Amino acid sequence: MKTNTKASLLLLAHYTSLIAGHATFQQAWAGSKDYGTTCVRMPPSNSPVTDVSSSSMACNVGGSKGVSGICEVAAGSSFSVEMHAQPNSRSCSEQAIGGNHYGPVIIYMAKVSDATSADGASAEWFKVDEFGYNAGDKTWGTDLLNANCGKRTFTVPSKIPAGDYLVRAEAIALHAAGQVGGAQFYMSCFQVKVTGSSGGQVPDGVKIPGAYSAQDPGIKVDIYGNGFKEYTIPGPAIIR
Repeated sequence: MKTNTKASLLLLAHYTSLIAGHATFQQAWAGSKDYGTTCVRMPPSNSPVTDVSSSSMACNVGGSKGVSGICEVAAGSSFSVEMHAQPNSRSCSEQAIGGNHYGPVIIYMAKVSDATSADGASAEWFKVDEFGYNAGDKTWGTDLLNANCGKRTFTVPSKIPAGDYLVRAEAIALHAAGQVGGAQFYMSCFQVKVTGSSGGQVPDGVKIPGAYSAQDPGIKVDIYGNGFKEYTIPGPAIIR
């Protein structure tokens, strides 16, 4: 009886640690201007998407529906997305994504006619930022989120047309990714208006879902295996 009780407690602790690692991208900054949750399509929970073929891969569960808010940012300037474990949290004393949820952080953008109504699953996404794994100091993109109060800052491309965009922020947790379906995708879409551009061309993009395969080396990967030395970030290359 004691053995069964102990086993049950260990199992409960295991699942509690996994749930504790769940997180959501929920706030945004344009330079030093804090937009909070104004322009995010907030997911209904901090649980991950695990099916790479699901339409929820674009902007998370329920993310096909827009919100009224828009965040404005000038082309060529900085934009930051902010992740936290609990809804409406901005605590820097807690890990943004914990529970050994190691993995890359990736940012995409997509040009749309109206950011408040566009469906991300129909958009053409181009990658603007990423951080995977630094083997030298064994740092993951999620480690950098935790070290920076959940923030990831990137530069909005200077040579894209002004107008409405969706910004897709994604963290992929790989702690259980040694088997197909084990990778956990945490993403949110932000509705953005890019200003200050004098022209430019929209870069070629990819469809999401469609850009990832469950068998991609950056999605099905054993990060704890003895042979793990480097990591291949999934998706297209960053635009230049």
